[in-house]
Amino acid sequence: MNYTIQEVKTKKQFGQFINLPAAIHKNHKNWVPPIYADDRAFFNPQKNYLFESSDTILLLAYEDEKPVGRIMGIINRKYNEEHGENDARFCFIETYENPEIAKVLIEAIENWARAHKTENLVGPLGFSDKDPQGLMIMGFDEPQVIATNGNFEYMVRFVENLGFSKRTDLVVYKMDIPDKLPEFYHKIKERAQRNNPNLRVVEIKSKRAIKPLVRPVLSLVNETFKDIYAFTPMTDKEMDEFADRYLMILDPRFLKVIQNENNEIVAFVLGMPDISEGIIKCKGKLFPFGFLQILWSQRKTKQLNLLLGGIKPRYRNTGIDTIMGVEMLEEAKKAGMTHIDSHLELEDNLKMRAEMEKLGGVVYKKFRVYQKRL
Repeated sequence: MNYTIQEVKTKKQFGQFINLPAAIHKNHKNWVPPIYADDRAFFNPQKNYLFESSDTILLLAYEDEKPVGRIMGIINRKYNEEHGENDARFCFIETYENPEIAKVLIEAIENWARAHKTENLVGPLGFSDKDPQGLMIMGFDEPQVIATNGNFEYMVRFVENLGFSKRTDLVVYKMDIPDKLPEFYHKIKERAQRNNPNLRVVEIKSKRAIKPLVRPVLSLVNETFKDIYAFTPMTDKEMDEFADRYLMILDPRFLKVIQNENNEIVAFVLGMPDISEGIIKCKGKLFPFGFLQILWSQRKTKQLNLLLGGIKPRYRNTGIDTIMGVEMLEEAKKAGMTHIDSHLELEDNLKMRAEMEKLGGVVYKKFRVYQKRL
């Protein structure tokens, strides 16, 4: 079978690129569609400023005139310069179950990357670690969580058979919320509070109270994530966009912030009730009633998804991670949650993994970022 590759340049092609995954995953029970309003903005260079510091390409594979696969290529010039790398990236790859489609798409990205004189192709990896990373290699029977890839198992075979090898793995923990927290958790929390009398947990009572915390919290992310693989610091503009996009669905109960005596934020953890069921019901469309379905799903879900967290370096190993963990578990229990999804953690982030395991977490999903020498 002959497949043709075309770069996305027209409005029709852009629509095909955005909508193709829904056709491929039509009978995939665990797949969650994107929020299409966000996707249209993300892939639009006029609306996504991250295109300014990267070379990019969007490609579609066609069988006759029917789109059967897609892929994005990215060369994050700013990241490469700052980290002494010369990598191109592939991401957002979707194909039907045919290895030839994956082959022609990835080979097209390889040729594009060679033309830009890069040395390695890595992926799936977007502009930064805030985009979905890696192919799922474990946990195919589990429901997809927003901001993670939900690929079929066959995609792993397709990529590995094209000569790609492991660059790094990311793990996801599932933590069951006990009916009653073991006493030793409370003792560790109390000891940490006694040892840090100048620190306090901020009580956040409303969505309005979250907004002034957004920049300080995300600035702490920039400080604490700077050495994490693929992390790109957020600008003030991106922080404000984050607030505008997510403030309506953030729940103040699941933002735990610790301040010192100078009212400086030194640690935080942010969670969000799972909205996957609502996104599935509205098929990724916010209007006319999709937004209400998403909000309703937040009220019904039994799963809390952790999104972000960070501790200033000089406050690490003081026990405040346990303070936040216990606070979050207690809040989740009060809200009727039964389990927590940790989101992605790099496999070599042993400190964070130890904290997850201390709270009873078990790895139930795994994602792999691949690499290939060009």
